[in-house]
Amino acid sequence: PRNLSAALPGTITPRDVRQWVIGAYVNDDYRPKPNLTLNLGLRYEMATIPSEKDGKLSTLLKMSDAVPHTGDPYFTNPTLKNFEPRVGFAWDPTGSGKTAIRGGVGIFDVLPLPYQYELPVLFAAPFFQGYFPSVGFSQLSARTFRAAYIEPNPKRNYVYQYNVNVQRELAANLTVLVAYAGSRGLNQAFRADTVNYVLPTGKDAAGNYTWPIPRGSGTVINPNYSRIDGLMWINDSYYNSLQFQLKKRMSHGLQVQGSYTWSRSIDTGSAGLAGDTFVNSVKVLPFFDSELRKGPSDFNLTHNAIINVMWAVPGAQTSAGFKGWISSGWQVGSIVSLSSGSPFTPIIDGDPLGMNGSAQFAFPNVLGGPGCDTLVNPGNPAHYIKTECFAMPNPTTTLGNVRRNSLVGPALASMDLSFFKNNYLKKGSERLNVQLRAEIFNVLNRDNFAAPCGTCGSTSLFDQNGAPLATAGQITGTQTTARQVQLAMKIIF
Repeated sequence: PRNLSAALPGTITPRDVRQWVIGAYVNDDYRPKPNLTLNLGLRYEMATIPSEKDGKLSTLLKMSDAVPHTGDPYFTNPTLKNFEPRVGFAWDPTGSGKTAIRGGVGIFDVLPLPYQYELPVLFAAPFFQGYFPSVGFSQLSARTFRAAYIEPNPKRNYVYQYNVNVQRELAANLTVLVAYAGSRGLNQAFRADTVNYVLPTGKDAAGNYTWPIPRGSGTVINPNYSRIDGLMWINDSYYNSLQFQLKKRMSHGLQVQGSYTWSRSIDTGSAGLAGDTFVNSVKVLPFFDSELRKGPSDFNLTHNAIINVMWAVPGAQTSAGFKGWISSGWQVGSIVSLSSGSPFTPIIDGDPLGMNGSAQFAFPNVLGGPGCDTLVNPGNPAHYIKTECFAMPNPTTTLGNVRRNSLVGPALASMDLSFFKNNYLKKGSERLNVQLRAEIFNVLNRDNFAAPCGTCGSTSLFDQNGAPLATAGQITGTQTTARQVQLAMKIIF
């Protein structure tokens, strides 16, 4: 191992963090015309700065500080002016009741609540003393402690949300909806497992960052500490989507509904609780360059379609006894899910840049040429990433030109099936339904492969010296289980 971590005995102690959230709103529906309704609202929502019962809060006011600030205040309060206006409307342009146009826009604050700073509160010196020996067993002594850097003067974190949709009844029991929905997030939380590493010293002719040569000769931001958990409100997010929905209620108890969303979610970091919130997250993203972090969100799915069918099977109307019971009360349902794959980032293992941190990032170079117009092999889990289309940067202390979440994993297609048998019993004035259920998940037993896994090492293409890794580009997991059958009884009263 390149480094080891442990906690000194007796330093793992409880934290009693206190915080108040206060909200108030006024809202009104106004109808200027019989076919037009306006919804107008204003909300105020703020949170107090967190405090700890025994003052066990610790943060560096500057990343390079030798001594942390302890106790209150943990950071300044950015929520005191959180006024959030919202406007919505619903309009029937024809007055026939067959067409509805709806829309709205509003501001929604994201308060700095405990889930964001939970880990930095728990694991920061001097109230927690975890250390990182840098070589191995011969260095097994308390070298430098772990600290936290919480941005001392964060800006207000809020999101604009906006949407408009048109719903139309095309025929009896047939409706269609077309919608646009989007959002824009500002000053979102940025979490990195560490911000204490060697910073780049320049850029090469291609505009890629470079680190000191020889590798590892640079100095980390704060030599007084090893790992410094980072929480800053410096991320931005952008979401746009086009949505379609078709719903048909047919005769004889049959209902069909389908929806499709074509969307794009982009941000400069998707982490909230920890650096690797998602399986495909890059554990440490560069806090010093938002454009270098910018890319598809870790949870971005460009295409997403859901089709569901429910059929209440008509029973025999004149049959009695066992024949009437067995032929009535049946429901058959199915859900079909289709989506594109999740994005991921090819990386280099180890510390080729010489960042000297407890965790680091490093990207390879993308090559052009025949066969590299696409960088993945769909349907080939043993060699999903075209490793031949990537190369180690030269020198290794140069950051490659791969960017965050530039590759996309396998798509998903799954069908679930259900059979319900409703058995209605009369008990006094109540009607009791003893429902027997059989549900089959992934009924076709399809292999829905997941994207190559960062925590499994399969997104690492080279070691830090440039040698190709045998596990590079392999898929080691699935998005869905194998076929599963579930039997149940549900009592409804």
